[in-house]
Order: sequence, then C-alpha cells, then structure tokens
Amino acid sequence: MGRNRSVGYSNLLLSLSDAIDLANSEIAKHQQRTAYIAWETAKAAHLNEELIKDLFIAALFHDVGALTVEEKTALQNFETADLEKHCIRGDILLRRIPQHERIASIVRYHHTEWKNWDEPIDKDYVTASQILCLADFLERLIDRDVYILHQRDVLTRKIKELSVEHVYPDIIDTFLSISDKEEFWLDLTSPRLYSILNKQGPLGNLIVDYDAIEILSKFSRDFIDYKSPFTATHSSGVSACAEILSRLMGLSDQDIQEMRIAANFHDIGKTAIPNSILEKPGKLTNNEQALVAGHAYYSHYIISTIGGLGHIAERAAFHHEKLDGSGYPFHCYEMNMSTGARIMAVADIYTALAEDRPYRAGMPRDKMIGIMRLMAASNAIDKNIVGLLADNFNAVNEHVSQSQLDARDFYENHLKPYYGNTAPPPPRN
Repeated sequence: MGRNRSVGYSNLLLSLSDAIDLANSEIAKHQQRTAYIAWETAKAAHLNEELIKDLFIAALFHDVGALTVEEKTALQNFETADLEKHCIRGDILLRRIPQHERIASIVRYHHTEWKNWDEPIDKDYVTASQILCLADFLERLIDRDVYILHQRDVLTRKIKELSVEHVYPDIIDTFLSISDKEEFWLDLTSPRLYSILNKQGPLGNLIVDYDAIEILSKFSRDFIDYKSPFTATHSSGVSACAEILSRLMGLSDQDIQEMRIAANFHDIGKTAIPNSILEKPGKLTNNEQALVAGHAYYSHYIISTIGGLGHIAERAAFHHEKLDGSGYPFHCYEMNMSTGARIMAVADIYTALAEDRPYRAGMPRDKMIGIMRLMAASNAIDKNIVGLLADNFNAVNEHVSQSQLDARDFYENHLKPYYGNTAPPPPRN
C-alpha cells in the first residue's frame, strides 16, 4: 500500500511556526500565543471566516522576518527601536508562497500604529494588522515566570491604557470583552496550546498534498538559510545535491520529491543557534559545539510532530549521522540509516565542503572528493553514493551551483537591503 501523500494543514503550519521560537525560553511559543490572542479577538469582532484564517496564519509567522536569535530576543524584550525591517523581510518571504499576498500584508504592517495608517479600518488587511499589533504587544508583556492569573489585571490595564494612536479603539474594546474569562488566559499559557490550536483552531481539518508541502518547505528553507550570508545558499545546495543523487540512483519521482522536501527541512533546527556561533571565524568552544550538535535533534523534533512526515524527519535529521555510529545526535548505525538518510548525509557534506565558511574558503573538487572517499573508507558515509557523486561530479556541481546561484540572487537583491539601518518608509497598498 502506498504512503499517504497528504498532511493536516494546521499541524504543518503550527510545527513550522514552532521552529521560529526554538531559541530559548524567553520567546518559546510567542508566535502561537500571539495567534491565539489574535484568533480569539477576531472571533469576538465577528470577522469573516477567510479573514480569520489569514490573520491566524499571519500571526503564526508574524516574526518570520526576525531571522536571528538575537533579533527575536530583542523584539520579545522590547529592546529594539527598529520594528520595521523584520516586518518588511517577513512580507518578502511570505509573498513567495502563492496566494499569501493578504497574509504577507498583515505581517508587513503588524507594528504600524493606528496613527500612521492612511487606509480605513474597514479594509480587511488593516483590521487584521491592527488586531495582530495588539496581540503581539500583549504577548510580549507577559512575564513567563509569573502565574498568568496573577498578572491578568495588570495586563488588562496596560491594554486599556493603550493610546487610540497605537491601536484602533474598537479593537481594544473587542479584546477587553474577552479578557474577563479565566479560560482565555489559561488556554493562552497552557502547555497544550499547540493541541488547542490544532484541534479547535480556524484551519480545522484542511489537508495539503506534497506539492503544497514542498512549497512550504522552501519557505522554511528561506527563513533558515537567510539567517546569515554564510548559510544563505546551504539548504538550496543540499536539496539540489540530494535531488540529483537520488535521480542518479534511480529513485522514483515521488521519492525524489520527498528528498527535496527533507533537504529543505534538514537544518530547521538551526533557528535555535545564535548567529554569533554560526558566523564565528575561529574554533568553537565545547559549549558552542554542543549547541550546534543539537540542531539535527531539533530538526527531527519539529518535522516529526507533523503527522505523516516521520520518514521525512528521518531523512532530514540524520544528515550528521555516520554508518559506524560516530555521528550525532542519535548515533545511528548503518542498519538504521535508510538510503534517503545516506544520500542526505553525503549531500550535506558535499555542500558544506564546497561553500565558503567564516573559518575557511570553499574547497576544490579533488580535495572534496578526497575527503569524502576517506570518510567512506572508514565506513562513516556510504561509499557507493560517494562513488556516484565522484563519477558524476560535473553534473552534480552544475546542478547545485545553479540552485545556489538562484538562492544567492534572491538574498542579495530582495532581503539583504533590509539588514542595514536605512529601511525605506513602508509602502502603501
């Protein structure tokens, strides 16, 4: 019997949203908690069903443009005066997903205060952006070390005190209409929030096929890789390498698509690693190396929470495993490594050796092949896959280089301009 080729849409989005907030306990679940506040407020405001869905998705990814751990933490702690750039980057990333234009606009303006709008509140994306503005502000006010009902009155008072210049007054009143329910606050901070949103949330029982999953995996690849110029093309390279090796090995079109998806997801756990480590030019300390070693575990953790993608999680997260059990973080042996996982390990090593890193330049062909053959000889990686790569090196290199060139072009021309201190004023629709 063939494998089920669909997954729950809500389950998929909630897990990808979870990845954005992996970094530390200060920001854990920020996207989901903000989505819960926005969803409850939107229901109380009697917004139409489609707008509620769009607002919910926008809230799940509203900080996707805050690409580094450092930026996310500063936002959460009200430590940055520049709220503009991550909104612009989020808009750019979300517009790469077909039919997400309204969702992108909601994210783009979620820090725009009411006094700065020149559009009427009855425009859908304006209403939704203002609700998201309030929801994000409230969630960041919550002290995670204090029982929520002990701070409810203070939080409610701070929302009441919001200036009409900050949030449209009817939206403040709508939120206050639900704030007297203990259930609202307890659900908001419940460890079961993921389950509540998945089972009861506005996306219901919607399912998506693997074509849609691949599109969303590319979106996740973007917010993973574009954390740093040193990783900006990594996952696109791994995906292209895994794709061509899978084709050379005679895998089916279905398996090849699944390999692309797995490769796009393989480093999703790196969202938890600060850029100060990713971009460090010198040798990592033992503590820093321990943080890096955890990223594949978190990749597995995130992907395996998506029902029906367990096989994708294995292929994605075993990319640092070795056939002799010396890899990490699971210390698998060859009997536990599928063909897909073995291909991914080789694809990741090839791409890493070819890339410029903070501590070294990319390597030439002969040195790369030499290193991988030595690894294969010691039974660290699959010798047959290494031989296949060596025999078809030019074809593999051309395919990978083109994919990375496309990724680099998008990064340089669309996102990099918003990494400095001179973001332009917000565009108007």
